[in-house]
Amino acid sequence: MKYIEFILYGVIQGLTEFIPVSSTAHLKVISNLLGIDDPGSSLSAIIQFGSVLALLWYFKNDVFKLKSKSSKRIYDYFLHERLLRSILVGTIPIVLLGFSLKLLFPYFYNNFLRSNLSIALVSFLMAFFMYIADRSKKGSINLKNHNYTDSFLIGFSQAFAIFPGVSRSGITISTALISGWERADAVKFSFLLGIPAISMAAIVEFIFSFNEFSSYGLFPLMVGFLATFLSSLLAIDFLLKYFSSNGLKLFIFYRIIFGIVILLNL
Repeated sequence: MKYIEFILYGVIQGLTEFIPVSSTAHLKVISNLLGIDDPGSSLSAIIQFGSVLALLWYFKNDVFKLKSKSSKRIYDYFLHERLLRSILVGTIPIVLLGFSLKLLFPYFYNNFLRSNLSIALVSFLMAFFMYIADRSKKGSINLKNHNYTDSFLIGFSQAFAIFPGVSRSGITISTALISGWERADAVKFSFLLGIPAISMAAIVEFIFSFNEFSSYGLFPLMVGFLATFLSSLLAIDFLLKYFSSNGLKLFIFYRIIFGIVILLNL
C-alpha cells in the first residue's frame, strides 16, 4: 500500500507541476479526498527532484549543449548563452520574495495558505487570471527577441507560486501571454525558468525536513521519484504540443471545477 501511495504522489506531482493546475494543491486535496496521508512539504520536496530531472532531460539541448563558436553556429551559441542569463534574471524575484514568506512565516504558510479554503479561493482567482491571458492578443515576443525586463516580469510572477493553488506554470505562462509572448515560447520559457525555481524549493524543503526522510524508506522514495520523472516528461510534452493550438481554456474550466469540488468537501 505504501508503494501505491508513493506512485500516486509521484504521478500527481509530475502531471500537475507543469500542467497549469498547481501540484501542491493537488497533492494535498486529492490525498484528502482519497483518505490517504497528505504528503506535506517534506515528501513533496524529494519527489520534486523528479520534475527537475525531467526538465533537464527534456531541454538538455537548450541547457547543456551550448554550441561551439563555429561560423555556422555562433548565433545559436550566443542565443543559448543569453537564454541562460534570462533564466538567472527571472529567478531573482522568487529568491528575494517567494522564499522569504516560507522562511520567515512558516506557521502562516503551513496552517493558512495550505488550507483547502485558501486553495479553493486561489484556484478561482487563477482561473480568472488565466482567462484574461487566454483572451489577450497574439504576441510577438519570443526566446530570440525578448529582453531581460520580459524575463524579470515573468520571474516576478513566478514568486507568487509560493502560494499553494497558484501553479508556477499557470502564472508564468499567463503573465507571458499578457506581456505579448508567442504561445509556444511562453510555455518553453516557463519550463526553463522552472529548473532553478523547483530545484531551490526542493532543496529548501529537504534541508528543513531532513529528519523526516528516514521515516519514508529509501525504496518507496525511489518509486515516487521515478513516477514523478516519467509523468513529468509526459506533462511537459503534452503541454508544449497542446497549448500552441488550444490555449488555456481546458485548464480554466478545470480550475473552476476543482475549486468547487474543494468547497463542497470542506
